[in-house]
Amino acid sequence: MCIVLGGHGEFLEKYTELFGELAEHGYAGASLDWRGQGGSQRQLSDPLKAHVRDFSEYDEDLSSFLDEVVHPLSAPLPIVIAHSMGAHILLRALHAKPERFAAAVMTAPMLQTDTRGFPAWFVRVVCGAHCRAGLGGSWVWGMKQRDPLRLLFERNLVTSDRNRFARTLALLREIPDIRLAGPTWGWLEAAYRSMNCMTAPGFAEAITTPCLLFGAGRDRIVKTEAVRDFAHRLPRGTYFEIAEAKHEILMENDAVRATFWSAFDAFVAAFT
Repeated sequence: MCIVLGGHGEFLEKYTELFGELAEHGYAGASLDWRGQGGSQRQLSDPLKAHVRDFSEYDEDLSSFLDEVVHPLSAPLPIVIAHSMGAHILLRALHAKPERFAAAVMTAPMLQTDTRGFPAWFVRVVCGAHCRAGLGGSWVWGMKQRDPLRLLFERNLVTSDRNRFARTLALLREIPDIRLAGPTWGWLEAAYRSMNCMTAPGFAEAITTPCLLFGAGRDRIVKTEAVRDFAHRLPRGTYFEIAEAKHEILMENDAVRATFWSAFDAFVAAFT
């Protein structure tokens, strides 16, 4: 079995193409919507806000999913394909319970975020100040205006593939309740705490599961150099960078995705 763990703001319907490809590769696929996004219950009254108090809440989601869905269906340990925030949550699990997975493949894992021209220290200070002032449930600056139903392809930061972008938009128009616009200060504060823990000395070195990490050369969401550095610290880590890819490698053009599948096949053949 192959588990698919989507990123921030994503929903399992977005990965229909991937599930079909996994079936062609001989894998049954399984996925979930993290709490607060997709078809899962929202944390705040505004359904367009992404919010959690702490990333341990996502740990609970993944643990329940493994216990209640994955392991009853599959005796062999699963492999995992995880993207961005999903890869971040997976790395937390690989650190805590590596015995639950056979191998892990991650695209653009969220290890350090791009602060869009602002100094990282400034964003961190502003985020903490908002949370201490009781504004953790408020929008991060600029996020309220990023309703995905209003986003033009020319302004998107995650894929160069117009058709796959349009397919995702069509899904959101069909089921608008599954969409998110962006995070709250509380979500961002929780993300910073978790990223600080994850990038500290000793964290990567303690992960013993075979891991393949993909970096996107044109990523404007997470820092590709942080992915590269983290992968090199993993005892059984392999790093593969796709220079022409934007953040959502699995939603990219056919050439990028073909490169992904070639590296994926070589990796799983060696470790599963």
